[in-house]
Amino acid sequence: MQLFEVFRQAFDSIRASKLRSGLTLLAISVGVFAIISANTAVLVLDTYFRDTLSLMGGDVITVSKFPAVNMGPSDWDRYRNREDITVDQMERLKSMMPVSAEVGPNRTFRREKIQYNEAETNPDVQIQGANEHFLGNNAYSLDEGRNFLPEDMEHRRNVAILGSEVAELLFEIEHPIGKIIRIEGHPYTVIGVTEAKGSVFGNSLDRFVLLPYTITANKYGRNSNIGIQLRAGSVDRVEAVMDELIGILRIIRQVDPAQPNDFEIATNESISGSLSQFTGFLYLIGFIIGGIVLLGAGIGVMNIMLVSVTERTREIGIRKAVGADRKAVIYQFLIEAVIVCQLGGLIGIFLGIVAGNILVIVMETTFVLPVFAIFAGIIGMTAIGVIFGVYPAWKAARLDPIESLRFE
Repeated sequence: MQLFEVFRQAFDSIRASKLRSGLTLLAISVGVFAIISANTAVLVLDTYFRDTLSLMGGDVITVSKFPAVNMGPSDWDRYRNREDITVDQMERLKSMMPVSAEVGPNRTFRREKIQYNEAETNPDVQIQGANEHFLGNNAYSLDEGRNFLPEDMEHRRNVAILGSEVAELLFEIEHPIGKIIRIEGHPYTVIGVTEAKGSVFGNSLDRFVLLPYTITANKYGRNSNIGIQLRAGSVDRVEAVMDELIGILRIIRQVDPAQPNDFEIATNESISGSLSQFTGFLYLIGFIIGGIVLLGAGIGVMNIMLVSVTERTREIGIRKAVGADRKAVIYQFLIEAVIVCQLGGLIGIFLGIVAGNILVIVMETTFVLPVFAIFAGIIGMTAIGVIFGVYPAWKAARLDPIESLRFE
């Protein structure tokens, strides 16, 4: 039998039973949709996180009291009972590490409104303590003005660097450099404005004001818990610098040699690994849910094909009477089952890609195409069509031609 004729008969059979075929296609589409949409959404998240992490150098190391990323249950009482990481500890670490380490603080102390003459922001601008290494350690570039100087820290100068969003809100028609802004009534001279970085999950990365950490430490307390960032100089030196960092921090924090570290150290690689575990878990959930739905859809395919065999018993008898062998009959019904599955699969793949990429709009990132999942879906639909179409095809092939011709 010609392949074209087999496909034509398959489509004719589907059109002849529109409701039954439609319900089967719906079940298959839903199963594939669950898998593809989950894979696409997770791929969007994974791509976004990796792109975000790649903005920071691969040699950036972060020290914190709590884990940077936490997956699963944790002993939070143990973390809470740890000694805070303070400004004094950061300064001692900076004096003991190589100059190239670019040690700096990373802490948002509070959110406040920023004022300039009659203009003011909402009271949600992050006030962060920083030094001359903050911009580099956090992948910010200056759009205009200058960075902090060591002298700004030493002399506690009232200077500030604005995030691009804050600058746009306060200085719509004026040049911000050199202007005086007020935070909680205190004046600060604007010395720089950063380039825009966008937002994450709707949270702006440009709604902040950087002040010399010596000012924030004096204002909010030198014993307030902070994070510490530093650079290894190159990706190849990360492990060596981490070993040196751990040793120095244990001395500074007076950790007993028999006790584990009472601080957390994270790099882009470790954070990426934790995120990979999370995205892998999401992938697994999507496959399990989609697999359950597809199992039901496969049973539906078998049902529709068995009904089709019963309805076309006389047709099968005529074909066998004019010389069609069992192989030809099996081939015809298997092709029909595969076509039903592929049609439902293609619909589910298209809708799943569209639904998963809704996150692209929300997160303002790039469109993704889950190529592996698409090929896996096509292959999977073929396998389901064959597996659940074998029995109906075998049953059709074993029909007696004489008895089939008598069937009404």
